Amino acid sequence: MRIHAFHALRPRPDLVARIAAPPYDTVDTAEAAQLADGNPMSFLHINHSEIDLPSGTHPYADEVYAKAAENVAQFKQNGWLVREDRPLVFLYAQTMGAHTQTGLVCCAHIDDYIQDVIKKHEFTRKDKEDDRTKHTATINANIGPVFIAYRDVDAIRQVLAPIPGQTAPLYDFVDELQVRHQVWPVDNTAEVEKLFAEHVPVSYIADGHHRSASAVRVGAERRAANPNHTGNEEYNWFLAVIFPASELQILPYNRAVKNLNGLSPEEFLKEIRAIFTVTEEADPSPKSPCNISMYFGRKWYGLSWPEVKSTNPVDKLDVSTLQNGVLHPLLGIDDPRTSERIQFVGGIRGTRELVRLVDEKGFAVAFSMYPTTVNQLMAIADAGQIMPPKSTWFEPKLRTGLLSHELD
Repeated sequence: MRIHAFHALRPRPDLVARIAAPPYDTVDTAEAAQLADGNPMSFLHINHSEIDLPSGTHPYADEVYAKAAENVAQFKQNGWLVREDRPLVFLYAQTMGAHTQTGLVCCAHIDDYIQDVIKKHEFTRKDKEDDRTKHTATINANIGPVFIAYRDVDAIRQVLAPIPGQTAPLYDFVDELQVRHQVWPVDNTAEVEKLFAEHVPVSYIADGHHRSASAVRVGAERRAANPNHTGNEEYNWFLAVIFPASELQILPYNRAVKNLNGLSPEEFLKEIRAIFTVTEEADPSPKSPCNISMYFGRKWYGLSWPEVKSTNPVDKLDVSTLQNGVLHPLLGIDDPRTSERIQFVGGIRGTRELVRLVDEKGFAVAFSMYPTTVNQLMAIADAGQIMPPKSTWFEPKLRTGLLSHELD
């Protein structure tokens, strides 16, 4: 895998906590406006720039992208963002509770994406990909890093692990979710680039399929438009944070369904008992694979089944068992991507949110999942397969605006 040092566009250290923001796809317009209220330095003015336009402006309107570019220029002019005077890669540590994960902020090559050196496991939606493509092209930068995993390499760990103990961090702050973010510049860039080229034959997009697809589209468009293209231009690279797989934390991605598709409660339970081994008074969070906890009728049920024997790694996912055994045949949810009868609940919100949806919001049933593992994700990507929608919820999320990559 090719990685590349870059001239980072980054916040002034004394302003970083005010500037760095949640990823664009974890907050909607209203939430972005609330988070950025009273803070003109928030990067949400760039990755959700519709908050600076009249209420009701469509997030994909042309003026939104123009406003984002205007705000980038203003942030630079104000001295809030500065450009690193030399190309660097950076260590980025995130600590949430007792969990810490440390990745390398660098640029990945669009040809590695195209040639499947960087492997994918999700489809993208055209509207979201078009949006990020236009946003990236208009502001001339990758601002949201792609979250990439690689199988652990001891030689890389030996070089990178000592850095936090040898130098003070460039950034060290705690965000509104009580996640600590620390960043260190890495001086021996050439050595690190060489290690990744020699020891990381493939890597895996963990989160950020739309960001990576749009970055590659922008790069391809600029190649086609440049008669003097050499392959060395910055638009051939996109912003990534690359983590050893063993450090990543996947939380469950739970489901709640609005109605029983015409079944009575008794009929539904009878069908569930015919499919699974069912226990009552179950723990709200399943403790191992091949187990789901179901909240129904103000009670938690445990649903279990034997390990699925299949050569297709997708079939072995608990979310596949739920979709193929319950959501589609019993509850009539044939396409969970588009159905309005299902709601996905990230594991960061806990099982209490599932109880609230059923007891207070009129949902009929909720399912608490055991989280998909990083090894399952990599096996599916290696097989060239696609995971069911909403199979993984990574925490903590990468901060946007911490380190950005300009395309020239």
